[in-house]
Amino acid sequence: MRVLNAARLKFLASLAFTGVGLVCILAAVNRQPTAPPRIHLTPDRIWADGYDEATLTIEGPAGIPPNILIAEAPHAATALEPQRQDGKWQARIRAGVMPGRASIRVAFAGGAPASTALTVAFSALDSRQDGTPDFLRLDDPADRRAFIRWFTFLAEAQYFQDPSARPAEINDCAALIRYAYREALHAHNSAWTAQAHLPLIPALASVAKYEYPYTALGAALLRVQPGPFRETDPASGVFTQFADVKSLWRFNTFLMGRDLDRAESADLLFYRQDHNAGAATFHSMIYLGPSQMRPDGARYVLYHTGPQDAGPGEMRRLTLDELRHFPEGEWRPESGNARFLGVYRWNILKPSEVQP
Repeated sequence: MRVLNAARLKFLASLAFTGVGLVCILAAVNRQPTAPPRIHLTPDRIWADGYDEATLTIEGPAGIPPNILIAEAPHAATALEPQRQDGKWQARIRAGVMPGRASIRVAFAGGAPASTALTVAFSALDSRQDGTPDFLRLDDPADRRAFIRWFTFLAEAQYFQDPSARPAEINDCAALIRYAYREALHAHNSAWTAQAHLPLIPALASVAKYEYPYTALGAALLRVQPGPFRETDPASGVFTQFADVKSLWRFNTFLMGRDLDRAESADLLFYRQDHNAGAATFHSMIYLGPSQMRPDGARYVLYHTGPQDAGPGEMRRLTLDELRHFPEGEWRPESGNARFLGVYRWNILKPSEVQP
């Protein structure tokens, strides 16, 4: 065997080092991100009405679409799936109902990101002049169906709950309605399911336009004062999380008539009892329609009695026939019953006059 001298060993080592260095340099070059994509957003200001849109145009390679992230105000807008068109990528950016200034970041896999800003401006439009802003109205029929099914399911589910398992807030008829209204507008994801403590969770779509409490009104979605919606309402106490029966009746619903046969699921029945000295108390029931928990072909109403005889009261579910023949006549939903105010529907189910 020939013995390599020191000079030859040094030469071979230098070649090896040069080769390794070249590989490292090439790897480093390959790891360097490509230049940020060229992007253009038009317009850069839209209304927080749940429908207004901007178009994001992105210049970049075909194949795998870019990743679009809305940061800083993530509930202000949603990026829809980008599509390849005329040699570029285009994505619709849809407004939410929560104003803010969002940062939109765009990047292709392994590439450097580009950013642009979008202003989602507060919308005070109330095309119905009933005090409910258009950004809360569910104009999409699919959203209306989702709200109705969740509202009635959530209310009825509490009837079948053991009283000890019900939310402590449900202590009268208005509280039951507030609970079902708020929870029906949530995103019904795994986090919501974990805290809902319901006996079962149905496979129902959620409202898509917005999710509680991410609105321009925050969690305070119930109106408690008269008048059309004003730009100053969110900060003036006109909307709260709490509303009694009278406020639900006067400011959050509209009359459908006094014929119970024309009621639709999620409608409300209101009653007024006058007392001495002009005082009055109000009561409400939820018209469920067919049961979602135990379908049997009957139609139902549901309500909480409120405190009774020094006790907490109870939830009751009656068929329409049982209600029409209720022992105490003042609770029968008949045209001749002056205490029966009629069948009412939620304002958010009244579509905007200015359609999106």
